[in-house]
Amino acid sequence: MSKTIRMLNHNDYPHFDKMDTGIEFDYIANIFEHLVTGNNRLYGLFIDGQMVSMSGYSIYADRYAMLGRLRSDRRFAGRGNATELVDYVLNEAFKINNIYWAGANTQEDNLPAQRVLEKIDLIPYTKLHGALTSNVSALESGARSWRPVTDIKRKREWVDELYIQTGSVFPYECFYPLPASAELFRENDLKQWSFFENESQTRFLITKYDQKKYHFLHAVYPWHDMTSQPGLWETINLEYRKLKDHTDDETYIWMDLTKEEAKSLPAGHQFVLPSPWILYGMDRSTWERSTALAK
Repeated sequence: MSKTIRMLNHNDYPHFDKMDTGIEFDYIANIFEHLVTGNNRLYGLFIDGQMVSMSGYSIYADRYAMLGRLRSDRRFAGRGNATELVDYVLNEAFKINNIYWAGANTQEDNLPAQRVLEKIDLIPYTKLHGALTSNVSALESGARSWRPVTDIKRKREWVDELYIQTGSVFPYECFYPLPASAELFRENDLKQWSFFENESQTRFLITKYDQKKYHFLHAVYPWHDMTSQPGLWETINLEYRKLKDHTDDETYIWMDLTKEEAKSLPAGHQFVLPSPWILYGMDRSTWERSTALAK
């Protein structure tokens, strides 16, 4: 038996297409070309020339590598191929000198993926619902919407206080929360993201545009009192309506909510709360120590 692991390219799509993954409509089929170019990489584990497992990573803010797209052929299950491949991908990501952190996001009910991540020593950071809605009227109080913040210095003060100094997880994109660092908040991002403050300047909100399969207003509110802040939901709804007026497809509000925050939503709320995602990860210093011990 010959086993090899290598990086994939656009010519490798037939190998992916022949895998028996049990996924009836896999989004990867539509974006395979994208996942092997730019900041994205895919790797395949081959046995006697047949690809039996696939995984890869994407780079965010030049410093973070998010592992994912793990697919395994069911005919070769139970042989440790997925764990071997993901461990290889993790090491390949950290071979990029400026990668400071690498991790992966998997849903709470995906126990096989969690076992793989734990076997390669990634640790859980947080658990978040990717909450979706197109109607926040049940949360509005009739208060005035919050004041826009346009000053970059003020935006930096907020993210420094709430994220950089604390190292809290920041919802960088839909599906991709990342542990905060100064490098995560680049000048261009701060200019593009919309910031809002309440009247007393004790709370702030970030809204930003994202597109995966659908269009999203990604709303980030870093406190647990979102149901008792006058004007918060009016602000989110106003920004959502502005975005919806400029899109020609399904458009939603996305918020990353802890289980406690999800439970605090009032009766009649319109959020869809799928199985929460668990963020696993490892920083470079931990990886360097583990690889040194393995030698």
